[in-house]
Order: sequence, then structure tokens, then C-alpha cells
Amino acid sequence: MATPEPSVIRPADASTWSPPLPEASGFDHLVVETPGLHTHVAAIGEGEPVVLLHGFPQHWWQWRAVAPVIAAAGYRVICPDLRGAGWTVADDPRIERETRLRDLLALLDVLQIERAHLVSHDMGVITAIQLSYDHPERVRTAVQLSVPPGFFSFSPRLAPGFRHLPQFIWHRPGASLRGVFSEAYVARPMPEATVEAHLAPMSRPDIEGAVRPLTRGMILPEALRMMRGTYRRRRLAVPTLVVFGRRDRPWTEELMGQVCRNPDRYADRVEFAYVDDAAHFITDDAPGAVADLTLDWFERAT
Repeated sequence: MATPEPSVIRPADASTWSPPLPEASGFDHLVVETPGLHTHVAAIGEGEPVVLLHGFPQHWWQWRAVAPVIAAAGYRVICPDLRGAGWTVADDPRIERETRLRDLLALLDVLQIERAHLVSHDMGVITAIQLSYDHPERVRTAVQLSVPPGFFSFSPRLAPGFRHLPQFIWHRPGASLRGVFSEAYVARPMPEATVEAHLAPMSRPDIEGAVRPLTRGMILPEALRMMRGTYRRRRLAVPTLVVFGRRDRPWTEELMGQVCRNPDRYADRVEFAYVDDAAHFITDDAPGAVADLTLDWFERAT
């Protein structure tokens, strides 16, 4: 029987990464090695742990303006590049519905984090939901951005919220992903340099090659489970704040009130918040509001 690879944490010189890491002050960069995965982690601050799970097609840098504010309030903020994103390297390109969940549990164990606050956006919310339901003892509180809670009921009015998926399902090498940062998803035009920073890792064949496996292996199976009511038959024990930008269509406050009716039936404690002048990419549109809502939730929900 082969001996499992040891888990290792090692500091990394940010200047040696290829492509170069986008600039963000105050972060330490680490590589956490677990069997089959070399996870890049950006960390900042000291104190109670907070784990931030990025969306797609983003990575740790998504939190560049959010993490320092949380850290300044007395927290140790951990921003991993999840499998198939950023500067993390996987030995196996296959991705299944719970692959990132297993990765996250291994990461928490190596970092000796028994329980953490959890903040997630977009695709990262899938892993956050899985962790909250299957391992609630590992999550102190949760904040999820731009994605409804797992217990939502599907409505045809939500269909436009999934209009971007076909291009990911059928993604081909070299196909541009710039359209996801179009005016349909941001409250104001995103600077070209910011778009370039978000998409920089797509120059790596393994990261671009992960677009289809992530969509087909993780997003679609989990979305079908939600639509079939899997999480409506379970109870959410983790105190969870769900945040949307008011300009994020079709996820309006009115529609969320309809598809998430009677939340107390499905969760011990869940609240909804809406940020003015923000759309889907809420951490770019309104990072200060995201940080403030997050810190307030940490204080109120624990």
C-alpha cells in the first residue's frame, strides 16, 4: 500500500508566480500541500479564522478590498484559490460535485482550523452550502453573496439568472470569458486592468481546462439538487446572511421573498440584506458594504 503524501504548509514568494500575482498589499502567500492538490492561499491578519471562498472566474484577489477590512477588525482571513482557479495546482483534472468540499475540509485540517466564519460568492457558495449542511460544526457563521440559500424554490422567473451557464458548459480553449464582467453583471463598468487581473490565471491551460469540469461536474449536479428541493428537506443550522446587490437581476428582493418564503421553516437563523448600487460582482461594486455587513453579522450571529 502506498504511503499517503504528507500535508505541508510552506511560504511562497509572490514574485515567483506565473502568471504574476495581482498586486494587493498586506497579504502573506502560502502553498498548502495536501494529497493531489497544491493550494495557493493568501492570508492576512491575526485572530479568529475567517475563510473567504471566491466566485468564478475569480480567485483570491476578489477579496483584495474586503479581507483587509475584516482583518483590521481582529480576524485571521484565509483566501484560498479553490481547485480549478487561481494559482492552485491539482494533480487530477477531474472535478465532481463534492471535490471542492473535500479539498476545503483537508485545507482546514492542515491549517488546524476547527471552526471558522465562512464568506462566499458565486460558485464559492456551492462549497459553502455543502460545508454548512454536511459539517455545521466547522462553520461559526456564514455570509453568502449573490446566490440564494439552498432551500429556495425554483421559479421560471429565475431562469435569466442562469443565462451565463451555456458558455461555461461548452467552453472551448481560447474562448473569451470577458462577457461575464459585462454591464449585465456589474453596477458600473469594470476597469480593464481589473478584468485582466481576474482572468490572469486563464492563461494557464489547466485553469482554462477546468471551466467545463467545474460546470458539468459541480454546478449542474448541485443546481439540480437545489431545484429538486434537496435542501428544503434538510435544516440549516449555521447562522447565515444572504446578500444581493439591488441591481443583480433577476435576484430582486421581491423575487427572493417569493422563492425563499418562510425561511424559519428551513433554517435556524437566516437573514437577507440588499446593497444599493451593486450587481452580481458585489465585491467589486461595493467592497466596503460587503465588509461592513459581514462584520456586523459576525457580531450579531455569535
